[in-house]
Amino acid sequence: MPIDNELYDRLGGSWWDEDNPLNLLHGSLTPARMEYFRGVLRDRLGGRAAGLKALDIGCGAGLLAEEFARLGCEVTGVDPSEPALAAARRHAADGGPAIRYLAGSGEELPLADASFDVVLCCDVLEHVTDLPRVIAETARAMKPGGLYLFDTVNRTAASWLLAIKILQDWPPTRIIDAQLHSWDMFIKPRELARLLQRNGLEPGGLAGLAPRANPLAALSALRAARRGRISYGELGRRLDFGQVRSAALSYMGYAIKAAELG
Repeated sequence: MPIDNELYDRLGGSWWDEDNPLNLLHGSLTPARMEYFRGVLRDRLGGRAAGLKALDIGCGAGLLAEEFARLGCEVTGVDPSEPALAAARRHAADGGPAIRYLAGSGEELPLADASFDVVLCCDVLEHVTDLPRVIAETARAMKPGGLYLFDTVNRTAASWLLAIKILQDWPPTRIIDAQLHSWDMFIKPRELARLLQRNGLEPGGLAGLAPRANPLAALSALRAARRGRISYGELGRRLDFGQVRSAALSYMGYAIKAAELG
């Protein structure tokens, strides 16, 4: 079955609401991603972020875009979902940082060549229709020496069990009654590394990303969220996503665009 990307139109307008299943991405995934990305910025750029031009591909309602804006970056967010972009603009207007939001897809970015110092792409690559084109467009929009930050889901038995069977197929624990993912669209690290290198992006590091909660406690929290006893934001916090040693479920990483010769 094809994945249901129209879900982001149906639910994107209330993405920041703790009772929205999409808010699961915020509960602990946002802090986990930012802890890793801040480490990459520190190691690669000496922690300097103020004034950098950053692009968030597949920005949704601005969860990560706002985090990078608070670091001092000049952020542009691109997403194909108009309801999600409307939610992002409303949240920014209600006291959030100033961010430019544009409608567009990763396959055809509405942006000029070599425009960005930092590009981030999280929870996106496993959803796109043309992954090679998304990577090519990403590289096109990056300045030479630019930093690419990403995460995605690995294609393994572990991801089939958790992301497909437990979080999607099994009625007592699935997040929502929709086809969120297709296991065939998950991406092995070596496959992504080859695509990056073909487009002049040299992989620089990789870290596992997974729930750190006790498995029985995690299952209990999933069932509680399914029954409406806890919010999806609280579910995200209880699952305690963070950096782990194994990349068997999902992984975060970065790459550097080759500098121009001469």
